[in-house]
Amino acid sequence: MRHIRRPASLQALLALTSVVLLLSLPLDVMAESFSGKVIEVVDGDTIIVLDEPHQHKVKLLGIDAPENRQPYGPESQAMLAELIAGETVVVAFTERDKQKRLIGKVIFKGQDVSYLQLQHGMAWSYQHHQKLQEAEDRSLYVHTEKLARKLKIGLWADKWPQAPWAFRKKAEIQRKAAIKSKAAHSQ
Repeated sequence: MRHIRRPASLQALLALTSVVLLLSLPLDVMAESFSGKVIEVVDGDTIIVLDEPHQHKVKLLGIDAPENRQPYGPESQAMLAELIAGETVVVAFTERDKQKRLIGKVIFKGQDVSYLQLQHGMAWSYQHHQKLQEAEDRSLYVHTEKLARKLKIGLWADKWPQAPWAFRKKAEIQRKAAIKSKAAHSQ
């Protein structure tokens, strides 16, 4: 596991942006919300929340974290687990994605968990679901990612971090090529 760099400037970033964050929590804008216990951290941007008697797979709104099998994937998952595993969170959501996960803003002790992942340099600001976000959150996420990049926090310490969507696309191309190759050899 790579060492996660957390410079003293991270503390200043946390203090400065906490006030901004508390003023920009649009839970009342989301269509539905529930609270429950985080029973599993699947990866750096997906959790399973128990809302008795239901279990919900939740994709954190506004971020895309490295896949578990790519560099910094395990570190991102570990950071998210450190933040919220076993804890009670509030999930505000409006939609499900292609994988049937709820796409939601996850709040723990008044803090936006996606934002915390960005602060720790464990995710990218993800524009794909931006229509579901408040403009203030989009702006804050982009700014926070830029600051983490500048300070080389977390995955930004890597010289060439690969975005998860590029990693997934490359993996899909390789999977299709392997299927095509296998089919050609079986004929």
